[in-house]
Amino acid sequence: MAAGKSFCCQASLLILLSFVFLGLVSFPVEAAIKKYQFDIQVKNVSRLCHAKPIVTVNGRYPGPTIYAREGDRVLVNVTNHAQYNLSIHWHGLKQYRNGWADGPAYITQCPIQTGGSYTYDFNITGQRGTLWWHAHILWLRATVYGAIVIMPKVGTPFPFPQPAREFEVILGEWWNNDVEEIEKQGNQMGLPPNMSDAHTINGKPGPLFPCSEKHTYAIEVEKGKTYLLRIINAALNDELFFAIAGHNFTVVEVDAVYTKPFSTKSILIGPGQTTNVLVHANNVPSRYFMATRTFMDAPIPVDNKTATAILQYKGIPNTVIPSLPHQLPASNDSAFALSYNKKLKSLNTVQYPANVPLKVDRNLFFTIGLDKNPCPTCVNGTRLLASLNNISFVMPQTALLQAHYFDIKGVFKTDFPDQPLRPFNYTGAPLTANLGTSTGTRISKVAFNSTVEIVVQDTNLLTVESHPFHLHGYNFFVVGTGVGNFDPSKDPANYNLVDPIERNTIGVPTGGWVAIRFRADNPGVWFFHCHLELHTGWGLKTAFVVEDGPGEDQTVLPPPKDLPAC
Repeated sequence: MAAGKSFCCQASLLILLSFVFLGLVSFPVEAAIKKYQFDIQVKNVSRLCHAKPIVTVNGRYPGPTIYAREGDRVLVNVTNHAQYNLSIHWHGLKQYRNGWADGPAYITQCPIQTGGSYTYDFNITGQRGTLWWHAHILWLRATVYGAIVIMPKVGTPFPFPQPAREFEVILGEWWNNDVEEIEKQGNQMGLPPNMSDAHTINGKPGPLFPCSEKHTYAIEVEKGKTYLLRIINAALNDELFFAIAGHNFTVVEVDAVYTKPFSTKSILIGPGQTTNVLVHANNVPSRYFMATRTFMDAPIPVDNKTATAILQYKGIPNTVIPSLPHQLPASNDSAFALSYNKKLKSLNTVQYPANVPLKVDRNLFFTIGLDKNPCPTCVNGTRLLASLNNISFVMPQTALLQAHYFDIKGVFKTDFPDQPLRPFNYTGAPLTANLGTSTGTRISKVAFNSTVEIVVQDTNLLTVESHPFHLHGYNFFVVGTGVGNFDPSKDPANYNLVDPIERNTIGVPTGGWVAIRFRADNPGVWFFHCHLELHTGWGLKTAFVVEDGPGEDQTVLPPPKDLPAC
């Protein structure tokens, strides 16, 4: 039975019980330095009747949790003992002026070579809540991931009822075979790789899968108490529903930003997103399934098998058969998805304001495209690729941030178009014609402290599909969203500029659009990409070069001495 954490002694116990912590084991009033050692190792792990070697951190799957407080400095020394070159991304941390610690391979750093080490050194400034970390190269984040829990400053309470305990719940995917080989085979064939064999909750698929009796995550609760679940979607390619039989959720935070609380029977969470919910143990004491399954409202094959864990009331024997959550939406329930996302709003209080940019300096319109390009060596003679504004991004061999900082010529071009070069009826009849997708390492240059609006538009090139987009180095405000084609003459009039949700990852609705705004006050090179690993690999990504500001504290910091070389 997995144990939760008591808030009264959480600061020391969480660290001591989770994994090796090098340094202080308490949270003093002043900011502390937290030191961690991540050893990238290959370990044989068994799930679904299959044992296979997987890449892990400290031999754990999922990996260890980073615990810190707002204001702390965190140092994570990563030593790579695996056969793959690898880097770690601290998803959602803003890394002000410090892209060297952001982690995406060939964007802000070259990967850590086999046998090499690199220390990620960053400050946690102005953020508190649930984030996560993961490998950011190839498909290695299938098994290399873990939670980041940031407590508020000492003496600062949560803006919601104090829970008795908290639990981290990480949703993931499992492949019976080597995920890197599966990806490689798909690329060689020019086809999507095989879908996952199971979903997981904290690395375990639950008792509904064969040979998984021992692979079930469980938490124990007491009647009448309230609990905080920190939920993370670490799946590579699936948006997921999550629910607990017989219990409602109160959503209080997404992507480490407090929300206006609202009640819901289940949540929708895209790859890369985090959601904190309160659960009140107010049902008849028994055992209840927690369950997750895919949301997909487009005609695309997915792993639609349901993974389960167990919420068990104290004193109830393990022989009681849990009940499944009937409130879990159908896999194609678009109405629930749209309704749920509309309920998400920023808390917008004096202490936690929603500083929405009201004036926009730069308007960008990005179209999502799926396409096929000729591939003489592929089985079908074509290879699938993905694009923004009809440009499929090519990863460089030198990290973009290094090329920017040291002015290395020829690595990238700053001519990414603000608008699609060939406008069309984006969500009309399905289009299978190749619009002449080009390839290249093309990114956008953005003036320091300028305000930016990006409208991301799904298209019906090959098929419509929902796409979760993640912006590194920033949070943004989701000021508008809709189904169909974005209308610049009408849709902005319906924007929410008062309390829109603030986050770092947002789903573009299937056959629809989303509008986000942010202030470009963090200099450096910042990745912007679909968080479906399949589409990222096909080129559905770009980056922003945010120029230095005029002040000494508005320029990119010098690179660390141990920055990996390509």
